[in-house]
Amino acid sequence: MPFRPGCRGLPIVRPRIYRQSSTQSQNWAGRPFDVAKDNVAQLAASPRRPLTLADLLKHGRPPLNKEALLASANFTLSLLPARLASRIQALRNLPFIVVSNPHVSKIYHNYLHSLSTLIPYQQRRITTLEEEKQFGDVLADLVHTHTNTIPVLARGFLECKKYVSPADVTSFLDTHLRARIGTRLIAEQHLALHYASQPLSDNPSDVADAPAPKSSIPSNYIGVIDTALQPARIIRLCEDFVGEICELKYGVRPRLNIGGEPEATFAHIPVHVEYIITELLKNAFRATIENGNEREPIEVTIAAAPDVPGKASPVPGDADAEFEFDSELAGANENETIGYSAPSSQSITIRIRDRGGGIPPEVLPHIWSYSFTTFSDLDPQGSENGNMDALNTISASGGQLSSIAGLGYGLPLGRAYAEYFGGSIAVQSLWGWGTDVYLTLQGVGRID
Repeated sequence: MPFRPGCRGLPIVRPRIYRQSSTQSQNWAGRPFDVAKDNVAQLAASPRRPLTLADLLKHGRPPLNKEALLASANFTLSLLPARLASRIQALRNLPFIVVSNPHVSKIYHNYLHSLSTLIPYQQRRITTLEEEKQFGDVLADLVHTHTNTIPVLARGFLECKKYVSPADVTSFLDTHLRARIGTRLIAEQHLALHYASQPLSDNPSDVADAPAPKSSIPSNYIGVIDTALQPARIIRLCEDFVGEICELKYGVRPRLNIGGEPEATFAHIPVHVEYIITELLKNAFRATIENGNEREPIEVTIAAAPDVPGKASPVPGDADAEFEFDSELAGANENETIGYSAPSSQSITIRIRDRGGGIPPEVLPHIWSYSFTTFSDLDPQGSENGNMDALNTISASGGQLSSIAGLGYGLPLGRAYAEYFGGSIAVQSLWGWGTDVYLTLQGVGRID
């Protein structure tokens, strides 16, 4: 699985796995508030705790009623302002010449705008479905606004590379991207519940007359979380995507065998798993072909560990404000138990073994660093029409064709997704032979 950012090819849209997302920007029902500097500092200093998958599952179990939806909205509202303020504060702490860069400045003002749209509701509860609908419009705008944060921010740091050290860039981006994963996930989780609850109304007669929702959401989904996610299925989808690109670029594609426990399932976020697997298979396929071993199959082994006592590792620099619900809203699901109430989680480990010759010793220490070596090869607008490596996957975090190709973001960003909920990625390279990659993902234990 050599790290070779210089290979090029044609961009291809990857296969889609179900995902709820906003398709257009929405306007807040009222003018955005100006954000005072003291407000940002106060919110950024709020006491916080790590986000868990259990938090996201808490208010979405079907049947989704009005109380649960309002509880989810208030929970979401309690988390986002402090998270946005923390990122604003971090951007303000950068050297002035860096923040003055138009790309970095754009991201800074995007965060200010998003925070300003949440402030009107900060001091009060969302108590009606009409207020929840307006809040859903705000979340849709927030998700849309921050779609291209990664490539825009990266371009800004590239232009400022003479003013900030590579180590500082890596540290800032790692913290920022991990925090962004959580912020976007919180917003999209409630948006998914919001869209799934459209027939709900404050007027009982409206509910009786409303048509059944036309939803494509599988029954095992709670928001954006698949409670019966099958890694083998995602591996096959990603194999098809990467394989098609290999056939276009090289005229050949390696075979892939899945062994171990291919029927294993657990609760996790499909788009996160999709991004990680695509990145790992991309490297394995490319290395295998370029090493002349395309007839050697790539071996994937899936192992599911039983639920064991333990605690998910907190994400460095990414935690959420403490929040107490009103008794009426908090009690919406208080009698429900879904496995996550106990400190246990099911672990899925996936080993990807290739015969691609391994990673060169001089490259191995740098595979987790954010690199900008070929970013300048992209067209000036950062679109997908410029020269790029087709085997660098499209950013799944935004749901759009946000290019991170050539940035060297694949492995470090994949590790950020894996580690966000206590997982990990470990690489074992045998130079001259091949590479084993061990991906461990933590679920939320048994969901009854």
